[in-house]
Amino acid sequence: MNKLTVSDVTLTFGGLNALTSVNMTIEPGLITSIIGPNGAGKTSMLNCVSGFYHPTSGEIHYGEHRLTHSSPHEISILGIARAFQNLELFRGLSVLDNLLLARHKHLDYSFLSAFFYTPKTSRIEAENRAFVEDIIDFMELEPYRKQLVGNLSYGVQKRVEVARALTLGPELLLLDEPMAGMNIEEKEDIVRFIMDIKQERNTTVVLVEHDLGVVMDISDQIYVLDFGELIGSGTPEAVSKNERVIEAYIGEE
Repeated sequence: MNKLTVSDVTLTFGGLNALTSVNMTIEPGLITSIIGPNGAGKTSMLNCVSGFYHPTSGEIHYGEHRLTHSSPHEISILGIARAFQNLELFRGLSVLDNLLLARHKHLDYSFLSAFFYTPKTSRIEAENRAFVEDIIDFMELEPYRKQLVGNLSYGVQKRVEVARALTLGPELLLLDEPMAGMNIEEKEDIVRFIMDIKQERNTTVVLVEHDLGVVMDISDQIYVLDFGELIGSGTPEAVSKNERVIEAYIGEE
């Protein structure tokens, strides 16, 4: 598993810094949370790591791979997947079809092989279908597998969003507010899935989340942003005692 290193990353939009000289090290096999007030730059950081934005300056490396100016497609090939804050699912397709579509980069056969449905094509299709079925079982989506995504509850759709990212078979999973808009029961389910993703699938998780209770309970390390600047980092215990974090994010009595 690779380490993700963010070195002096600055991201500028029209003279306004969304991120300013941010440094982070995401250790493999851990759950790392990025927290901060609205507009702190959390999603901007995920956008830089996943290739949707390119930093104005600074470097991003995943192991020996330089991600700084890579495209989302190139980054996904390296084993980095992302679940979005705003649902990016095909609402007119079933849960199963949404997840099968996410496996397209693993369909390693030619057009002619697909046209004649050769034994190689059949084998690859079967392998990818089995992988998707395993994700459906892991995320407890079996009751919904044939249902149109647009007909499902918001909480289940968020779970499908996470499942689609997992379908890429990532080593590093970026989760952008996966619990936003959920009730307590739905949040508990997602927390359980995140812990299982780390432990059972041996996946590094980067979590952007506003629920401090959840962040403190499940994170191995935390980075705190405020107005695009890194103001604190460390274990949950250390961050909870950081005076700058208390002032900017948690608040004082």
